[in-house]
Amino acid sequence: MTSLTTFYLSGITGKEVFGTDGDVIGVIRDLMVNAVPSGQSNPNQQMITGIRLKIGRETKLYSFATFRVVKVRENINVTCYDLIELSADEIAGGLLLVENIQDKQIVDLNGRKLVRVNDVRLATLPTGTFAVAVDIGIAGLLRRIGILVPMQRVLSLFRMKIPSKYILWDDVQAIDFSNLNIKLSKSYAKLHTLHPSDIADILEDLGKKSSTSVFSALDEEKAADVLEEMETDTQVHIIESLPVTKAADVLEKMPADEAADILDEIEDEKAEQLLKEMDSEVSQEVRELLEYPDNLAGGLMTTDVLSFRSELTVEDVIRELRIRKPEPSELYSLFVTEEDDRLVGAFSLSDLIIADPDTVLNKIMKSEPIFLYDDQRIDDIAETISKYNLLAVPVVDRENLLQGMVVVDDVLEDLMSKRRTHKR
Repeated sequence: MTSLTTFYLSGITGKEVFGTDGDVIGVIRDLMVNAVPSGQSNPNQQMITGIRLKIGRETKLYSFATFRVVKVRENINVTCYDLIELSADEIAGGLLLVENIQDKQIVDLNGRKLVRVNDVRLATLPTGTFAVAVDIGIAGLLRRIGILVPMQRVLSLFRMKIPSKYILWDDVQAIDFSNLNIKLSKSYAKLHTLHPSDIADILEDLGKKSSTSVFSALDEEKAADVLEEMETDTQVHIIESLPVTKAADVLEKMPADEAADILDEIEDEKAEQLLKEMDSEVSQEVRELLEYPDNLAGGLMTTDVLSFRSELTVEDVIRELRIRKPEPSELYSLFVTEEDDRLVGAFSLSDLIIADPDTVLNKIMKSEPIFLYDDQRIDDIAETISKYNLLAVPVVDRENLLQGMVVVDDVLEDLMSKRRTHKR
């Protein structure tokens, strides 16, 4: 008989537990791991602290400290030296592995996708028993249904192996909230490190309840970036599910045109509530964009543009850009306007970089730039961008006052959306 160093959750659940006299005490239904609240660190975070036993008709949680797991050949034996029932506080500080982890969805941070837990790997050390990894591979599934070993024997004849695929417990980010508001490892800290588009894909794969719960845990800046990457129906669901204050705070962080697109899909009464809750200046920008019909350039433009007076020097503009730290899309095209915001020229970032620092803008700008009217039909935009090979086109009203710009990214998104709708 040798002490077992590693074993699996599937191998211990359903096993009988024996007392020191050799009699059966009960049957194992689950194991409980110590769960550390968000923001705290604890070396015993992964320790198995409880065991759920069915004794007769009752199922209760007991301290795991008085249990010993050993291996005889390939069989697992569990012995109990004393039954100590856990208190309510101890149970509240734990996480049940079968109930809340096995068969649940988690985020594979390396693969940037949702995966399902097929099994949990545990290890017994001199200091205790710990959860060390989750098995998300086919081996875990085969082990669960009891055919892993025979399958391995058959495949070995052909010199083939069933690959194992694990995620270390420290890298587990459980986000299936069907039972509990589960937060493992460092809560959502690691999820935040993913690109917004990856998080958006993950949330779109989740159920509505879970996606809203995870989204609510993001800070406003990250939430705005993630929301921008989502499909329209998911955007609407998220915003309608959030409290008005939270939803308004997120919308404020988005480009005005993106916020307008979302609000345009929401019921008028709810949209008005959100607009009233938002910062007045941002709200006014969004309201102005909402007035444009969807089929006009004004409905597609962004109001986040960079404009400067013609008498400024290249050095002045670069200094201001460093202070303002604009989004990359705002740098697609830079504009020159008069005091009344009348458009008189445009220049690119490359024009700025290669010019001498003391050069004034009217020396490097392109006067009479290509532009669109805000009431111009959206069908003309793609043709204009393609014809002149532009990344962005300024949008003006009929008095030539700069209203915003249409960037190529939004044009492509609009065309792709129309194509998808047409195919349906």
